[in-house]
Amino acid sequence: TGVQLKIPVPSRYGPRYKKLQQAVAVEFPGAEVSGFVGRKGSFELEINGELVFSKLETGGFPMEKDVRDALQNTYAGKQVEKWTRNRPPCVIL
Repeated sequence: TGVQLKIPVPSRYGPRYKKLQQAVAVEFPGAEVSGFVGRKGSFELEINGELVFSKLETGGFPMEKDVRDALQNTYAGKQVEKWTRNRPPCVIL
């Protein structure tokens, strides 16, 4: 069975979405990755309909390793778990 990764993301985070989409496609060719415009300031990840990460809650972006681990666990039939570890957004002063 395939895995569906949905990412509600505002257009200004498009490059981050594309990078994550490409990384997932390389490592998990059977995963369906979709992105759509979400709430302002959001960058959320859903795996098979379950929210696993929210920038609105953590204040940062997901670590690629955590996304990989979550997808590997999903493919292995393990329960999807939400995580909060994050990479702070880039700030230019």
